[in-house]
Amino acid sequence: MKKKMTAPIVVSAILILYYGVYFGVLMGLVSGIWKYVLGIAPVVFSALTVGVCIERIREIRKGEEDDLGQY
Repeated sequence: MKKKMTAPIVVSAILILYYGVYFGVLMGLVSGIWKYVLGIAPVVFSALTVGVCIERIREIRKGEEDDLGQY
């Protein structure tokens, strides 16, 4: 079961790292109010990514390994 939880965690970590680096570079290039607006985006995206990862781990623990089969 732990093997199946590894992929969502790794993908989430990669996405959060990507958001941080991408928006960090953009924040370095822009000035003014846009710097703060761009600072909010990676926080929101990271929070959403963590939420989706937690939901997926719950599905795996409940035994819903292939949730696409329900549709």
